[in-house]
Amino acid sequence: MICSKTLTFALTLTLILTSTSVFAAHPLITDDAGTQGKGKFQLELNGEYGHEKEDGVKEQAFEISSIITYGLFDNLDLVLGIPYQSIRTKEKVEEEWEKNREGGLSDISFEVKWRFYEIEGFSFAVKPGITLPAGNERKGLGAGRVTYSFHSIVTKEIGPLAFHANFGYFRNENKVNKRKDLWHVSLATEVEVVKDLKIVGNIGMERNPEKDSHRNPAFLLGGVIYSFTKYFDIDFGVKYGLNKPETDLTLLVGIAFRF
Repeated sequence: MICSKTLTFALTLTLILTSTSVFAAHPLITDDAGTQGKGKFQLELNGEYGHEKEDGVKEQAFEISSIITYGLFDNLDLVLGIPYQSIRTKEKVEEEWEKNREGGLSDISFEVKWRFYEIEGFSFAVKPGITLPAGNERKGLGAGRVTYSFHSIVTKEIGPLAFHANFGYFRNENKVNKRKDLWHVSLATEVEVVKDLKIVGNIGMERNPEKDSHRNPAFLLGGVIYSFTKYFDIDFGVKYGLNKPETDLTLLVGIAFRF
């Protein structure tokens, strides 16, 4: 049987990778090539609740992320992400439920998005980043080392439709015997069904950080984004695990302020 601490760390690392390695238009995991514009800020407050059940172990993970984006130039953004996580685990041992709870600050990330080319509705961007080991790796709240990542982003806009593709690499330096070379690939679409209301969809896969597993977590996500004004959005999404390594069900909710 897989121990609760191992499952806790695996779930936490999945949340770290999908929540902070690429900052998308929440609730999407896949990022778009858009930038804020010179001198403009965006503040996002995002919450996620994940539920996982495997081999008699039940897990509930909750994360709150604060993401600050600043437009250094019209085509270049600086992005800071500060996540807090709380994880509850229940494991049945000899007819008794053993409970465990860990919570605290996770690894802080810093990224730069550069939109370097646009042509005929296509936009191309790259997004390098690093994470700093602010989380306690012994509690499954971080990697314990500085990590870095690089993502390429393509966006195509056609009237009310927008399509996004991400291809990424994550150098997962860590102290807990996980894979160090990870990748990410995902596709997303947005459609404005009525004024200020978008329906979004997302599908993707990442390399499994567990060395003894050759099945890679895959997800399918659906959600909505509503813009009260051009300065304020709210969103809601549901992410489903398409295979066993992915978290079974994750609920996502967020708000974004631009100024």
